[in-house]
Amino acid sequence: MLTVKENERLTRVGPGTPMGELLRRYWQPIGSAVELDDNPVKPVKILGESLVLYRDRKGRLGLIGDTCPHRRTSMLYGIPEEEGLRCPYHGWMFNGTGQCIEMPAEAPDSTFPSRVKMSGYPVEELCGLVFAYLGPEPVPLLPRWDMFVWDNVLRDIGATIIPCNWLQIMENSLDPVHVEWLHGRFSNYVLERLGRPDLQRRFYRPGTNGVTSRMEHEKIGFNEFQYGIIKRRVVAGRSEQDPEWRIGHPILFPNILRVGSNFQYRVPVDDTHTLHVWFTAYPQPPGAEVPKQDKIPFYQVPLPTDENGHMDWQLLDNNSGQDILAWITQGPIADRSLEKLGESDKGIILYRRMLRQQLAIVEAGGEPMNVFRDPEENMYIDLPWEGRDDPWAYAQRGIMQRTGQAGKYAPVLRDMVARFAGDKALEGPVH
Repeated sequence: MLTVKENERLTRVGPGTPMGELLRRYWQPIGSAVELDDNPVKPVKILGESLVLYRDRKGRLGLIGDTCPHRRTSMLYGIPEEEGLRCPYHGWMFNGTGQCIEMPAEAPDSTFPSRVKMSGYPVEELCGLVFAYLGPEPVPLLPRWDMFVWDNVLRDIGATIIPCNWLQIMENSLDPVHVEWLHGRFSNYVLERLGRPDLQRRFYRPGTNGVTSRMEHEKIGFNEFQYGIIKRRVVAGRSEQDPEWRIGHPILFPNILRVGSNFQYRVPVDDTHTLHVWFTAYPQPPGAEVPKQDKIPFYQVPLPTDENGHMDWQLLDNNSGQDILAWITQGPIADRSLEKLGESDKGIILYRRMLRQQLAIVEAGGEPMNVFRDPEENMYIDLPWEGRDDPWAYAQRGIMQRTGQAGKYAPVLRDMVARFAGDKALEGPVH
């Protein structure tokens, strides 16, 4: 358990808070590039700051404050120009740094524009994701994790805003045992309620006849590595020679889960809301001709709640819907002063210790882990993951488990990328 004060320290993310200052040292995804196709100006809230993301007439991205400093009109309705975003009220124009560069009603030789500036932050696009950096200078390099650099893959992006604090989402990633319960027995209960018992998973019970489930954990382990924590598991019918233990899958500090060929970013919007981003690279068969993706598809992931905020059982038949249930029912910010941790929570304990260590480094004026400065090191950041020995075989296994369509893997994968519907994203790999 944590004290109330410790919980506050790890969960509050606004400007000037310890965790807010740590998370500002990292590039954070704030949306998908294709979201700007229909409307080149998009509201963004991140780490407690309300901003607008825009694309100017030259195609350049900018991220600035959402309110004009003149008469406090919303910049969400600003006019994209060649050199920036113009306020709709009186035409003041601001560039990507937040600097005012034009005031139409002022004298041409006025120095007033040079003295008016709002918030403005660096933004970069990588593989269809738009990233922002809200921290101090010098600005670090945007990490080129392996899936951003791979060839022979198709990619897509999904996102939703989850009404709870970022930390309870991240801690779920350090909790392997929930898989066999939340995504096993509870999943079966959901299918029973929905009248779909034919899809239920069967479980072994000592002393009775039955089928061993692949999700029954026999052993879990965690160890720190260069970029965060490696999570390992041995489940029923498997051994330590299998990639789930021998290689494991990484949690990248501070707020990324890597599972299979999927990144899950947990970006704090504010203290009680989190932008959850799914970025997936789908490996294709060796030698296959992979179509060029000029634009990376984006889909909105539905929350498993109805208009009254109650859980919609129809959206609880999948991993992501079940996870979201577990996250948001802990409350807007989980009260960790009341928790009772057990042996299976050692991954969560390790992660909290790493958070404390990196907070201390930043508070002492140092630079935390996973801040990249060397362009050569950043060309391709190779990560351990369960499918690295044979990505296509790993992808085949995952599709077979989710669809049962053995021998039809490539068409299924391509169809998954082509579809934008949220139900596709909600399937998800076992994490």
